[in-house]
Amino acid sequence: MCLFLILLLFGPRSVIVIWWLLQPMRWDAVYGSFVLPFLGFLFLPWTTLVYVIVAPGGLVGLDLLWMGLAVLADIAGYAGGGVYGGRRRRTITA
Repeated sequence: MCLFLILLLFGPRSVIVIWWLLQPMRWDAVYGSFVLPFLGFLFLPWTTLVYVIVAPGGLVGLDLLWMGLAVLADIAGYAGGGVYGGRRRRTITA
């Protein structure tokens, strides 16, 4: 419950850091090294977070759906900023 509230307030990267500090053994069991979770933290935070949730039981059934949604959330996070940032502003001149 607490991790969910942190997720809502601060996003997936803060949950990754706090969860890794609270349960480092789970992260070691899922990934085995520091490199992949660190790269996931930088580039694909939603995918990294969802993988830690679903991976211990293996990726079967709806787990693949959750992983797909996480990948889409990461892509949307990168692609969504270009729509508004690339828009030209019009200035009204008299």
